[in-house]
Amino acid sequence: MTDDPLAWQTMASEIDYSCPGFEIRRDAVKLPDGTVTDYHYVDEPPAVVILPLTPGGDVVVIEEWRQAVDGVNRGLPAGSVEGEEDLFEAARRELREETGYEARSLEHLLTTEPSNGIANSVHHHFVAHDCTPTAEQELDDNESIRVDVTDYDEYLAAVVDDELDDGRAALTVTHYELTHR
Repeated sequence: MTDDPLAWQTMASEIDYSCPGFEIRRDAVKLPDGTVTDYHYVDEPPAVVILPLTPGGDVVVIEEWRQAVDGVNRGLPAGSVEGEEDLFEAARRELREETGYEARSLEHLLTTEPSNGIANSVHHHFVAHDCTPTAEQELDDNESIRVDVTDYDEYLAAVVDDELDDGRAALTVTHYELTHR
């Protein structure tokens, strides 16, 4: 337990609901003022997000149906880390499965907690260099993905102009732009 006066004390924890990809966890917590209450959140495994760059500097993007927002999202390959899988292995696997592309090299960009008010999600963002198509997609049963290649500057402009809705992609491209270009 931390000594921070803002810390909550977890008294009990259990899964309220489980489905493929995530669970809903309920913690019985004691707040700093002594109040005892329940706190529910999404409990999910770590994930990787990949910015795949071709040898010419274009971006391999995916267009994927997102049921939660009722539309097609133009984002970057991403997915959960499986078991004790190494983060770099997970990034290579997700890139290959979702796009059919493989990278000559991978570089870790940053690690974030994208929605820590409602989920324990941890996203590990990577840039994949010199990506080339090598195989067919190997999509999960619940994935509907179309692969496209787009100009990096056009994709960056979509972030800047508020035309790219995918938060993971916007963060990854922005971080890459600020630290690598």
